[in-house]
Amino acid sequence: MLTNKRLIRYILKKGSNQAANELIRRYYDDLYFYLYRQVGNGNDALDLTQEVFIAALKGLSSYDDRKSSFRTWLFRIGTYKVIDVRRKVKITWLELKDVQWVEEKDFVESLYQKELLEAINQYVASFRPEIQEIFRLRVYGELSFPEIASLLVQKEERIKAQYYRLIKKIREEFREHE
Repeated sequence: MLTNKRLIRYILKKGSNQAANELIRRYYDDLYFYLYRQVGNGNDALDLTQEVFIAALKGLSSYDDRKSSFRTWLFRIGTYKVIDVRRKVKITWLELKDVQWVEEKDFVESLYQKELLEAINQYVASFRPEIQEIFRLRVYGELSFPEIASLLVQKEERIKAQYYRLIKKIREEFREHE
């Protein structure tokens, strides 16, 4: 099995579609689920996944494996794509005939959870992109503080402080939902 470094070299030097396909295959599911947890819609997550891979392949020459893993680098690109999408919030209307009926109690609970998650995401979107990035990489990407610090080229203590200050603000804002 070829290393990521070798695949990237084949893509950059030889324009290898086979190497590009292998790199995408390795990270497709992780990236898709990272994005899906943030947007909550399968079609939107698929579109974003494709956009991230297109951006990553176009910007592959700027990737530096000494700064972060390829997966972490993809998540960072994904984070910015999600931030861009959140800036352009759109409403999708459904016809009643398209809705699958579920037990009312389950429906109300799932609706409440989805609405709360959306409210938290909207609240986080009101902060500077740097803060949003830390939050998204930690919560949705499940990256460790050392990984985030390395990726953002910041001290781990600073990353933790910003993250925990935001969590405190989220708890204060949504206190009645706990």
